[in-house]
Amino acid sequence: MDTYSFLRELADSWVLLALTLFFIGTIFWAFRPGSRDVHKEVADIPFRNETAQATDPEAKS
Repeated sequence: MDTYSFLRELADSWVLLALTLFFIGTIFWAFRPGSRDVHKEVADIPFRNETAQATDPEAKS
């Protein structure tokens, strides 16, 4: 069996299975119970230590 055929069979079977399991595991990890607080905290990072309100220079009062 030449190298190309071996790598092709490996990629078509075991590597595909490994990547599929990795993808499913990543999805379960992201949506695991209790992760909502972590995601909320990370999403609010750009707004930390904000003292002044943003003003729109084109807005007319």
